[in-house]
Amino acid sequence: MNFILSSLIFVPLLAALVVLALPVRFQKPIKTVTLLGTLVQMGLAILLYLGFDGTVLSNGQQGYQFVEQVNWIGFSLGSLGRFQIDYFVGVDGVSISMVLLTGLVGVIGVISSWNITKNVKGYFLLYLLLMTSVMGCFLALDFFLFYLFFEFMLLPMYFLIGIWGGPKREYASIKFFIYTLVGSLFILLVMIGLYTSVIDPQATAVQMGLVKQGTVAGADVLAKVQEMLQYNQISNYNLVRTFSIPAMMEPANFIPKSLLHVLSGSTLWELPLRFVAFLLLFAGFAIKVPSVPVHTWLPDAHVEAPTPISVLLAAVLLKVGGYGLIRIVYPVFPDAGTYFAVLVGGLGVLSIIYGALNALAMKDLKKLIAYSSVSHMGFVLLGLASLTNEGVNGAIYMMFSHGIISAMLFLVVGVIYDRTHNRMIHNFRGLANVMPVYTTFVVIAFFASLGLPGFSGFISELLVLVGGFGAPEATGLLPRWLTVVAVFGLLLAAAYYLWALQRMFFGKFWIFPELREKALITDLTKREYLMLVPLAVLALIFGIFPHLLLDKIGFTVTGFTELVLQRGQEQLGLILSTLR
Repeated sequence: MNFILSSLIFVPLLAALVVLALPVRFQKPIKTVTLLGTLVQMGLAILLYLGFDGTVLSNGQQGYQFVEQVNWIGFSLGSLGRFQIDYFVGVDGVSISMVLLTGLVGVIGVISSWNITKNVKGYFLLYLLLMTSVMGCFLALDFFLFYLFFEFMLLPMYFLIGIWGGPKREYASIKFFIYTLVGSLFILLVMIGLYTSVIDPQATAVQMGLVKQGTVAGADVLAKVQEMLQYNQISNYNLVRTFSIPAMMEPANFIPKSLLHVLSGSTLWELPLRFVAFLLLFAGFAIKVPSVPVHTWLPDAHVEAPTPISVLLAAVLLKVGGYGLIRIVYPVFPDAGTYFAVLVGGLGVLSIIYGALNALAMKDLKKLIAYSSVSHMGFVLLGLASLTNEGVNGAIYMMFSHGIISAMLFLVVGVIYDRTHNRMIHNFRGLANVMPVYTTFVVIAFFASLGLPGFSGFISELLVLVGGFGAPEATGLLPRWLTVVAVFGLLLAAAYYLWALQRMFFGKFWIFPELREKALITDLTKREYLMLVPLAVLALIFGIFPHLLLDKIGFTVTGFTELVLQRGQEQLGLILSTLR
């Protein structure tokens, strides 16, 4: 068994154990160990990216590579069957982009944290735990394992904001915690419902004695188990329920008359229970995206978080929401995904426009960028709702591209804040005169984010819009006017970025008098070059050579859209027929 995925997840945890053993006064060694841990994780992520075969067609159950699966927790429940949780990790075209992004941004975040002086040991311990949790989310193929990593992300972020944040850090951290915890509870409810409804055909075949323990059942054996299940020919004692996400994608693995079976006929609030489960999962992950109207925790968290944590939050943690929708929500509930396409796409467009309008009104540069994240993540929902190859490719590309560009945006805000302890746009004029190199990177970050051709942001937005415009003919799920409205989000992005650029950086140099005495306006340091140059280069590389990522994700997206559309329409017809 190849252990590269486990190494990716647990290398930061091993580094955290080393940090834990170091005395508090050894601040530089603590930072060095953290940097080495994230560098190793980044190196493994790059190796995984290079070794990943993007030509393997994925249809939801197959196509995962570098798979590691062992029984983790298992015991008999008597007449209720067997309880089983697997340590099950793997990578496909959806997760490979997020793994690479996490590895790259993790190192940038450590470099950005080099100036941390308050409780250094505690800070870097929490940072390493956060990196373990995020990477685990992107690699887990067992729903329970995914949920475990998803929950573990809460605590490090809560303390990193609550202890090292700004003046209102307690309020921001509690708000972040409550919002995410509520979303987690929604996800937990559906996870339990799925567990009671789905079996693992491989483990059930072993339990029935059809194959020996440790032997992989053939396709004919699995088909026989699934057929016996549908005809209620398997004893309850032999049923092995599962949290396996690939197993949940297969309708034949659902127990007849179970809560979430397609033909169960169960309803809640006059909605099929599968639709309710979809909405609960969607709400849980939409909070993390975040989507309007459950986005209000994000600006507060960004404003109060220290710069490195804002970088991680925007670049990586928000992507867990979009990733959860693609990995779990749509493949497991394709019927509801097609039924609620307009709702999802509409919330995406609402986020694009509402986030952009709020950004346009912001006086705090960091808050402006926070609302721009809300706006840009709306494109992820729009592309996903279209269920076209172009739209879903664009949604994944947007998550990767936004990760790179948003990291750069929050870093450039951190640069001016480190020098002046102020981020208010109206307190600065003509910064280009005294900080020309810094201004160059600000221009690159702003133009990359607003979608200038040649940068990765342009590719992602173009793909989403092409997919949205083609959706009425390709899938018939989204009206074209939604995409037309979304285009205005691009105009608004140009407005708030160019206006901020003009007000802060051009004209005669001026700084608010109260800041002049304290501020030491100097251009970029070597450490800041080390953070900003790689991100600028990556934004250009993936803008000029999009095939570097699209070749890795394309076949997975094809399998994803085919699975969701075909099964979604079939299952939707069955569900609606049971309600008549």
